[in-house]
Amino acid sequence: MQTKSHDIPPLRESFAADNVEAANLLFGHQNKHLRQVERSLGLRIGCRGTALTLEGEFLPVSLAKRLFEELSLLLREGYRPYATDFDYALRILCAAPNTSLKDIFLDRVLISTRNKIISPKSLAQKAYIDAIRSRDVVFGIGPAGTGKTYLAMAMAIAFLQKKEVSRIVLVRPAVEAGEKLGFLPGDLAEKVNPYLRPLYDALFDMMDFHRGQELIEKGIVEVAPLAFMRGRTLNDAFVILDEAQNTTREQMMMFLTRLGFGSRAVVTGDLTQIDLPEARLSGLREAKEVLADVEGISFIFFSDLDVVRHPIVQSIIQAYERFPRQFGGNGRAGGEGNR
Repeated sequence: MQTKSHDIPPLRESFAADNVEAANLLFGHQNKHLRQVERSLGLRIGCRGTALTLEGEFLPVSLAKRLFEELSLLLREGYRPYATDFDYALRILCAAPNTSLKDIFLDRVLISTRNKIISPKSLAQKAYIDAIRSRDVVFGIGPAGTGKTYLAMAMAIAFLQKKEVSRIVLVRPAVEAGEKLGFLPGDLAEKVNPYLRPLYDALFDMMDFHRGQELIEKGIVEVAPLAFMRGRTLNDAFVILDEAQNTTREQMMMFLTRLGFGSRAVVTGDLTQIDLPEARLSGLREAKEVLADVEGISFIFFSDLDVVRHPIVQSIIQAYERFPRQFGGNGRAGGEGNR
């Protein structure tokens, strides 16, 4: 008689933290992290002192045990996990159970002035920073909140600190959400500043405000609208083009041909958030097809699994991706989703 799945007894495994301090960090205040793992994987976790008992079906129990073993290895290396790291670690191991969390979490991109360690938090983020280190041009394509711009900024500052480049250039298309600069009040600086604010925010999150201002005043860090790049050649620079889904074909070609000797570029965008007029094809969408096989260029695709904001952001993105797309045109809604 064939054994039915419900006749299979639950798997029971054990895990022990190295010491009381490690147990406190792994299990969380009032076992908060244990409850999180129980809800996410659907198993039962018993806790006694520094020891855990994991009980449930084979896959959830195996994943939970590996999670605590991998996090223990991080602790032994001196890494103290942030509260959000448990969620990120679960996502990584659910997607790729044999992944070494050390290879991801200990790959430090930058330590900010507030001693915040900036490192990848997903498989795609790890692939992204590896690509930036080894390729001249990298495209990061995916939904908001996946760290595309933030990690690119961190890599740019790291390259500047190591003197691998002599300046950073941050650019964005200056027309978004259907607004035309000519219809906005104020002079040019006042008009473009709101569009560039997210780039300033990322910069000053990693660097002391006064140091950042000094670099901007000296021209070592430049934040400008994409239109200001026309006619220039950017040598020895780390260039970031943000919100690239709102570039036209001509603007994308113009930007990519600005690169000079010793420079590298990172292009970020979300193909589900195109704000161009219906008749205009997104330069990012076209570049994804035209440049896919060009040597020295890499494309990294992010998904809702890579969201590193409030957990509800991931749920929102998943809900919109499930909703039937009813519009056509330049890819605003009727086109392809993120890979």
